[in-house]
Amino acid sequence: MAGQEGEGDAPAQEASAVWLLAAGQTLGYACIFYLFAALVVAIAADTGWGKPLLALGPTLAILVAAALAPLAGRLVDGGYGPRLLVGGALFGAAALAGLSAVVTPAQYLAAWAALGVAQAACLYEVAFAWLVRRRGAAARAAIIRVTLVAGFASTLAFPAGTALAEWAGWRAAVLVAAVVMAAVAAPVHGLAAWRMRAGAPRAGRLAPADRGGVARALGQAAFWRLGGGFMLANLNHWMLIQLALPVMTATGATAGQAVAAAACVGPAQVAGRILLLRYEARLGTARVTALTAGALVAGALWLALAGLAPPLVFAFAVTQGAAMGVMTILRPTLQAATLGRDGFGAVAGALAIPPLLASAAAPALGALVLGSAGPAALTAAALAAAVGAAALLWSAAAGAARGA
Repeated sequence: MAGQEGEGDAPAQEASAVWLLAAGQTLGYACIFYLFAALVVAIAADTGWGKPLLALGPTLAILVAAALAPLAGRLVDGGYGPRLLVGGALFGAAALAGLSAVVTPAQYLAAWAALGVAQAACLYEVAFAWLVRRRGAAARAAIIRVTLVAGFASTLAFPAGTALAEWAGWRAAVLVAAVVMAAVAAPVHGLAAWRMRAGAPRAGRLAPADRGGVARALGQAAFWRLGGGFMLANLNHWMLIQLALPVMTATGATAGQAVAAAACVGPAQVAGRILLLRYEARLGTARVTALTAGALVAGALWLALAGLAPPLVFAFAVTQGAAMGVMTILRPTLQAATLGRDGFGAVAGALAIPPLLASAAAPALGALVLGSAGPAALTAAALAAAVGAAALLWSAAAGAARGA
């Protein structure tokens, strides 16, 4: 990518922009992604709506985000990344304001559909594509730094959302989130973009948008390996995580052990990313892929063996969390290594569709398997998905290492 400087030569202005972007992503995920999980009990108690209806809202948001991902990627390629990040945060604030005022199920679902638009515009996919377009090969370290901070979004959302809901009601909590998106997240994203531009050398130019990138990517086997691999990885993760408590207690773990183990997943994600930041230069993309995919398989195996030794639920939580923490970073890294950086944003948007759809379908599919065949069958299904993901992702990474 023309005019890109190396990570070690990045000026202070651009380095600070990465941390600002990390702060904006943390607030974005806390306010428009994890908010539902923090407030679902309070919303159900106030409205009387059933859990299936309430869960349909976030699922609809994911589906909308998946549908809009290719368009968002093309806009990033066209140089509109900063506008998307700022505009998406503002649109998210408006959607949250609407959510706080809903009185009917239709209004509730419409508000979540609007939140899906905001998610497509201002969360990881756009942020990562913008960093890759802006920084080229140096983007990987910046992406890791962003995810290190944003990994604490759920840690922020759950206590803050719960406390606000108990103090002033869930509607007030949602309004506070709207204010945070408009008054903090949007300006922080704008400042990050300004500092990133200010830190670039005068002679540097962004790579021109490549309109044929998606068509070329769709014609490559590596695209389908990556799409299938990340789809199966998300299916594995969200089937297990959304139903972790009943599955872990079914293995013989106590309720306290299950809750404590589930609480380890988030910190393990951050720990995995720290290890990646420390060792990724030595290991290379192919080895990181192999280790991450292997950890995903190991996590499901630990859970399957927890019936013999219930404390193994902690090994599951730590291994699973670390694997998925690295998997977030692995997607843009593997895309660049296997498919190149031409038309990166549009290709990333297309590549995001399978894992997003898997994330939307996984809770319902997992509940169906759990209800019809029991926890052992759910664990076996998750293990099969992990093995499939490992095979596809390793195949793509090995092909890139061979120059295929």
